[in-house]
Amino acid sequence: MEHTLMKLPYSYKALEPFMSEETLTFHYGKHHAGYVAKLNALIKETEYAEMPLVKIIKKAKGPIFNNAAQVFNHDFFWCGLLNEESAPSVELSDSIETQYGSMDAFEKAFIDAGVSLFGSGWVWLTIDQENVLRIEQTSNAENPITSHRVPLLVCDVWEHAYYLDHRNARAEYLLNWWKLVNWKFVSDNLAEQKEKRSYYFIHECNENTEVCDYMTDLEEAERVSS
Repeated sequence: MEHTLMKLPYSYKALEPFMSEETLTFHYGKHHAGYVAKLNALIKETEYAEMPLVKIIKKAKGPIFNNAAQVFNHDFFWCGLLNEESAPSVELSDSIETQYGSMDAFEKAFIDAGVSLFGSGWVWLTIDQENVLRIEQTSNAENPITSHRVPLLVCDVWEHAYYLDHRNARAEYLLNWWKLVNWKFVSDNLAEQKEKRSYYFIHECNENTEVCDYMTDLEEAERVSS
């Protein structure tokens, strides 16, 4: 299975003035594309060669995990942006206001998490199995699906995400990024959380047997057909 670079749902210029064409060209066309190419090279002729991306993330370690997770994280990041104004669903708004008091308070908490994250990484809005929303920081390529939480929104705070436009002013980047959030994408993720959880957390059989392979294939087929 060859993994491919996702197609951006907008043009390189579409996110201006909040995110420049130059940034998209390098971030998507160089960094994101590089992770895809590196992943394909690493998994060739290994047990991961025919695995879907999420399963690789759940099972792999080291460079294979890093590149697979970065492909997923970037896919999620680009889908979470929109070149027009959007608004959260009633369900999402109510959940955020219940836990954070207001959308303004949530925005501040999310941006503060992005500013305070040391080094390179990601800031996520996730939901856990008790339906509690969380603002989470992850370093490098780490991803909340490995901790059994469903991602709803993510912001990339690796330096390559903002340096061309903002130099070292990460807070300025985060404020501009917030203006591009695709709230429909976030709302849909919340509405579909149970289905997404069953996809992200398919039961893994720990025995390397034909029975395990058969059960895994059944679970994957059920997910695709549901």
